[in-house]
Amino acid sequence: MEILTDYQQYFEEALFASRQINGLSAGTISAVLNDVASAAIEQTKQLLAENQKDLDRMDSADPKFDRLKLTEARILDIAKEMVNVASLPNPLGHILSEKIMPNGLEISRISVPLGVVGVIYEARPNVTFDVFALCFKTGNVSVLKGGSDAEYSNKAIISLIHGVLQKHGLNANITVLLPSEREATEALFNAVGYIDVLIPRGSQQLINRVRQQARVPVIETGAGIVHTYFDDSGDLEQGAAIVFNAKTRRVSVCNALDCLIVHQNRLSELTRLVKPLAAKNVELFADELAFAVLENQYPAHLLHRACPEHFGTEFLSYKMAIKTVASFAEALNHIAVNGSKHSEAIITEDAARAAEFLNKVDAAAVYVNASTAFTDGAQFGLGAEIGISTQKLHARGPMGLSELTSYKWLVKGHGQVRNP
Repeated sequence: MEILTDYQQYFEEALFASRQINGLSAGTISAVLNDVASAAIEQTKQLLAENQKDLDRMDSADPKFDRLKLTEARILDIAKEMVNVASLPNPLGHILSEKIMPNGLEISRISVPLGVVGVIYEARPNVTFDVFALCFKTGNVSVLKGGSDAEYSNKAIISLIHGVLQKHGLNANITVLLPSEREATEALFNAVGYIDVLIPRGSQQLINRVRQQARVPVIETGAGIVHTYFDDSGDLEQGAAIVFNAKTRRVSVCNALDCLIVHQNRLSELTRLVKPLAAKNVELFADELAFAVLENQYPAHLLHRACPEHFGTEFLSYKMAIKTVASFAEALNHIAVNGSKHSEAIITEDAARAAEFLNKVDAAAVYVNASTAFTDGAQFGLGAEIGISTQKLHARGPMGLSELTSYKWLVKGHGQVRNP
């Protein structure tokens, strides 16, 4: 199709680079990643200056603003994650299984790169670093389609990475940044034969669009409609700390808490459970029972009556819904109906209830007495992540190095032929 032809050179260059990247030594891979980390720190001022150009074009009240923003501390964290990825074991070439068949055929299964990984994302310049690091470590070429909101930031980051690759005598097209215009997105969706898998990172709207329009294979990631259920046996002090952290640590990320579910037997303690949130000006959208308890107890300008649309919403801001339930079964049902299969938590002192929650809740990460803020590749010991998969095929949860590999069968014979 014509739109693909207009961008075909990008895909051809990425496909050619994927043949060159195969076989790079572990030493070369580590050296490149460490040098990119060093360059990020050395070029912090330049990166922040380009990032500021993007920030100047966005309303600071936009939920995406925090995701778009780079700081010295965030760049330092990015560099640390890059170094960490460099130090992790290489997941390629592992023999996953091997056997000798009765006819003498020696059959083994070995881990290999996915190939050319496309990633489409919104205002998240850190993703540019993360995707390159994880893909490069696993022998994959990355084709990136960032949003126009982060155009200056992404170009600066890719320029930095290309400089390091060229310094090591490597093809710069090991990572490719597509132009920011929308036509490039359509071309990416239709790059059959070039893109082995496409991974969207962003809003539910973006993920839905990719799922509906892409002709290349897709792994869904990102959208997190996150619940925490405060059971009738939950510890109040522990619960307040968990809810506060899950909601306010960083509101613009997909593991942030969106809905607090409270057992009706604990409504009398709801005010104490959510009181710390007021210090962060968290707006609450409470159902009728919860609203009646919180009225005159929580700041009036931050307390609202919930509407049906508040449940099943990923807020990405200082907003949270509250749902009252009469039973554990009702809590499970609310999560099943309104969740996105990302991260769900229970606060309880009942071991049997905790075990049942872990067993019955269908999500990529299920927690007992802990904040959902831990759903993160680095926190799970993966070094970094390319996204949080909310589907079940190929990968689920934080996608680190092993999730960026596939496998192939190796068959060795001694002249065997198959009989009719």
